[in-house]
Amino acid sequence: MASNFKTIPIIDISPLLKKRDDPNMSEDKGVLEVCNLLDRACKEAGFFYVKGHGIPDSLINAVKDVTRDFFDLPYEEKNKIKLSAVTGYRGYQRIGENITLGVPDMHEAIDCYREVTPGMYGALGKSLEGSNMWPSNPSNFKLLMEEYLGLLIDLSRRIMQGISIALSGSPNMFEGERAGDPFWVMRIIGYPALSDSTNAMKLDNDIGCGAHTDYGLLTLVNQDDDITALQVRNRSGEWISAVPIPGTFVCNIGDMLKILSNGLYESTLHRVINSSPKYRVSVAFFLEPNFDAAIEPLECCVQHTGGIAKLERAVYGEHLVRKVLTNFIM
Repeated sequence: MASNFKTIPIIDISPLLKKRDDPNMSEDKGVLEVCNLLDRACKEAGFFYVKGHGIPDSLINAVKDVTRDFFDLPYEEKNKIKLSAVTGYRGYQRIGENITLGVPDMHEAIDCYREVTPGMYGALGKSLEGSNMWPSNPSNFKLLMEEYLGLLIDLSRRIMQGISIALSGSPNMFEGERAGDPFWVMRIIGYPALSDSTNAMKLDNDIGCGAHTDYGLLTLVNQDDDITALQVRNRSGEWISAVPIPGTFVCNIGDMLKILSNGLYESTLHRVINSSPKYRVSVAFFLEPNFDAAIEPLECCVQHTGGIAKLERAVYGEHLVRKVLTNFIM
């Protein structure tokens, strides 16, 4: 379990990225310093900010701007890309259609997944077969998001190299059958202000997104710079605010990395409450293992816990599908 942290650490990952293609990167002093910081953050909080990531502020801000433009549209326009089982659970969901622990969440969203062609993952991936539902309005939405996605996939895999070095000394431990062909998820989210009387659906619940852990390896969140809404729970049950820091991503580890690390790293509970008088947008990217990967504690991590595998094996795709099929009011 996470420690009684009071703040979330900020890590400059630029030394890690500078050595990204160096076969001896794990011997570089600057890289090792970053890896030690990542290791400590994953053990103590399960959350951290990254700066020095190399993605232009102009693109980060443009992604939030186009997200806001989409959610400003009339409901009938947004619903043209409605999420359903037929779309492989991709597309738009209105306020209250996403469910956390049986309670409707006070947000609207577009859900995107790595595209799955028929038969790509056999019966395991059948329910997620389909292509992403990009809106035609705003006209630059798809182009912008796909550019952004490409950069985030690369960035998140580079951060995972640092985590791999921290755990095992090797930068490539997550390649191959674990995450050499990673699945990914992106949620483009809008959180109405509590005072907003124009919502298509009003709920008694004031929680933007209920307390949960993420499913995969690593999450990168691009959140509004001027609204504090994301909260992370420490060991004593206190909710610590992930205050926006311009130019950074908020990162956290997911359930699959917790298993791989044999519990050394924590997938920490977090939630969103937008108590601001302003509408909030957030774009969350999730790097996942290979869809059909069998995830179990790494031998190097089992050795750190007295030779005992504390966490059970899980097939990532089964874990994801089970979550997705219980997350929506259809």
